[in-house]
Amino acid sequence: MVVTEEEKVCVIIAARNAEDTIGRAVRSALAEGEVAEVVVVDDGSDDRTMAAAAAADDGSKRLDVIRFKVNRGPSAARNHAIAVSRAPLIAILDADDFFFPGRFRPMLACKGWDFIADNIAFMEKADPAHAPVDFAPRPRPLHLKDFVLGNISRRGAPRGELGFLKPVMRRAFLDAHALRYREDMRLGEDYELYVRALIAGARYTVIESCGYGAVVRANSLSGQHRTKDLETLFEAERSILAAGNVPPQAESAMRHHCRQIGRRHALRHFLDRKRDDGASAALAYALTNPSAIPAIAGGIFRDKLDAAHRRVRPRPSAPQHGLRYLLTTD
Repeated sequence: MVVTEEEKVCVIIAARNAEDTIGRAVRSALAEGEVAEVVVVDDGSDDRTMAAAAAADDGSKRLDVIRFKVNRGPSAARNHAIAVSRAPLIAILDADDFFFPGRFRPMLACKGWDFIADNIAFMEKADPAHAPVDFAPRPRPLHLKDFVLGNISRRGAPRGELGFLKPVMRRAFLDAHALRYREDMRLGEDYELYVRALIAGARYTVIESCGYGAVVRANSLSGQHRTKDLETLFEAERSILAAGNVPPQAESAMRHHCRQIGRRHALRHFLDRKRDDGASAALAYALTNPSAIPAIAGGIFRDKLDAAHRRVRPRPSAPQHGLRYLLTTD
């Protein structure tokens, strides 16, 4: 397979305490002929992540492993990797995920894009040898309004926001619009970057072919929704809206998403006050922030209702190799 200069990919992996999984991620990236560089940034790990990444080297001199002495967060790690790499295409890979063989071929066969993303297979247990369904690519554009709507959580539906997409991004577009990850964000940093890119005019293509395997992990940062992280995401989206350059057809969707994040933050803040300072302090917070009361009351009610449902109808265990796909296919 001949890979042109324009088709060369840099795979960026931000890793922290990923000793058990980083080797699989690196090997899956190095196995792809289009990959010219794999940059691993060990983000202040206190285990053997760096050594495990280096041990996965295939001798092709495409692997670069860098270590931060202190944890700076995934955004800083990714930005540093972008800065030290050179390939014209950039792909993000999480340290406990992996690529299925041949991931990039159907993506690079498409033309006219600045960002392109494929389907994701979510699985309880990682198995790169368990091939996903061979969906036809069926490329289609992803516009800002649809992207934002695809990130609004819906009750009873499995988490599968379009912000989970792991697109290949053209370095030239990122550089032309000074786009990098916000380093104060540890939740929703992907969503926020893609929103800014779409506002800047990025041509974002999505295909249904599945080349990315994501391991479902209950202890992931995105699953924890720490109060500070929610607050930062909320303020970042408010800042984008305040700039006044969101296209009118997408503004309503963005405000809806922003309100949802704000409600989550209000509930988490209330629960934190209750845990740390007692019920009286939590009640005082609610009373001095009356606009937050509906979010707090509704969130508590939903949490209790969900807990009752789980007691009556326990969640069934997933098949060992069961796959759930991010993009619905018809």
